Formats: sequence, structure tokens, C-alpha cells
Amino acid sequence: MRNRRRPGPLPEALFPLATGTRNYSGSWPRTPGRVFGTALVRLYQLTLSGFIGNHCRHFPTCSEYAYEAIARHGLMRGSWLAAIRVSRCRPGGTSGIDPVPEE
Repeated sequence: MRNRRRPGPLPEALFPLATGTRNYSGSWPRTPGRVFGTALVRLYQLTLSGFIGNHCRHFPTCSEYAYEAIARHGLMRGSWLAAIRVSRCRPGGTSGIDPVPEE
């Protein structure tokens, strides 16, 4: 038998699907605005996202980005960050890894 090297733990922020979670799983204050905003994003993920298809040019996807932005920064600022991100997701726009800013 060959001695195979086992990979180390994957950082969850970069590979959420490999670790079994789709959305941000860190701790965040459960304020009414944040719960409402993340519930709307989750509703979109469970309903419309499947019909539109997963064609996002960024990682994490725009809906995952919106969920994390709202959870971490609140409904107003998180929605603004998500709107800016969606505006960049167009032909000729940016692509690649684009995490939610810390502050």
C-alpha cells in the first residue's frame, strides 16, 4: 500500500462547500434586520436560484456573499455591499475570489 499524505483542514472561508456549509457559519448577532435579510437571501437560494442557474463569476457566489455581508454588517450596509457586488457580476466585470470585507 502506498503511503498517501492526507490534506490538512481546509479553511472554511475559502471552501465552504467542501466543509458542508453553504452560507456564513460564523457567529453574528441575531438582530431582527439581520435575521430578516438573511432569511430573504436563503429564500432566494431555495427557490429562484435553482431556476436561474449557478453562473456566478465570483467565489463565494453573489447570494452567499449577500448572506455573509448581511450577517456580518447588518441589513443596511450588508445590502449595500451585496448590491455593489451584484453590479460587478456582469460581462466585462470582475471575477475570482471576492470575500466580504472585515470592516
